[in-house]
Amino acid sequence: MKNFNYISSAKRTFKIEADAIKDLSNQIEKNFDTLCKAVQFNDGKFIIMGVGKSGHIGQKISATLSSTGTGSIFIHPTEAAHGDMGLISKKDIVLLISNSGETDEIINILPSLKRASSKIASLTSNKKSTISKASDIPIIIKSKEACPLDLAPTSSTTAALAFGDALAIALLESKGFTKNDFASSHPAGKLGKKLITQVKHLMHKGSKIPAVNFNTSLSDALIEITNKSLGITLVKNRSKVVGIFTDGDLRRCLNQKIDINTTKIKDVMTKKFITIEDEALAIDAAEIMEKNKIFTLVVMKKTKNVGVLSMHDLIQARIL
Repeated sequence: MKNFNYISSAKRTFKIEADAIKDLSNQIEKNFDTLCKAVQFNDGKFIIMGVGKSGHIGQKISATLSSTGTGSIFIHPTEAAHGDMGLISKKDIVLLISNSGETDEIINILPSLKRASSKIASLTSNKKSTISKASDIPIIIKSKEACPLDLAPTSSTTAALAFGDALAIALLESKGFTKNDFASSHPAGKLGKKLITQVKHLMHKGSKIPAVNFNTSLSDALIEITNKSLGITLVKNRSKVVGIFTDGDLRRCLNQKIDINTTKIKDVMTKKFITIEDEALAIDAAEIMEKNKIFTLVVMKKTKNVGVLSMHDLIQARIL
């Protein structure tokens, strides 16, 4: 068997990827400035999307942005197509990462993304690609892959990662983000907010908690859900919570053609629901929501209901 020079191979990869990053300075154009300003002065979230290796890079970019003062979340396009599109609002900017610009999972939801968001930006290597042409802020970065087969994402993902760092730092500097700002979200060098923010700091409480009596009609319960804007209402028998009714329950009712005017909420509510204690960490609440694919939690203090926590609360607080 012929001896293979592994060190020589590694050096070759390092040089190709280093050249790819170095060449970014020559490729950066006006749209980078446009994206930075759009994100900085936007009132909504900055959402990153990508599939495969681009998805992994997108998650890292989103995490870096959030830790340096720019609220961001990563949403997988497939999950968006199956419900997570509900996390996107008309104030949000979405950045789509796809080297080819022809990722099917992203293309399939482009019409929905355009309707749901404020602007769509993209990072691709092909300005004539479907994703690039559909974007309000298309950014093009080309790089030679270190893979000798030109198949495995190598230099392209390295360049995308460096692009994300450049974006995060540009926004950090433009906002005047300081060491004190960083320390407030990373106390004692730990994980910051995720380790100190409790559910009770973020939950809706008092008159902001959506609640109806268990004998309330479904139509009146829907009014309560709409008024409180949490996509849920608690169902009570006197002061005790005996069930919940969510958007998902409503869809099931509509599919079964249930009469919302004559049906009582107790007959269609969910009796077994997930709760969390008010002193639990907010990050634990996020993990419970993700694991169970739900968007709200009933908050308890011992055996008494004290609030409702939504996924949106966690996003606003930059827990996610």
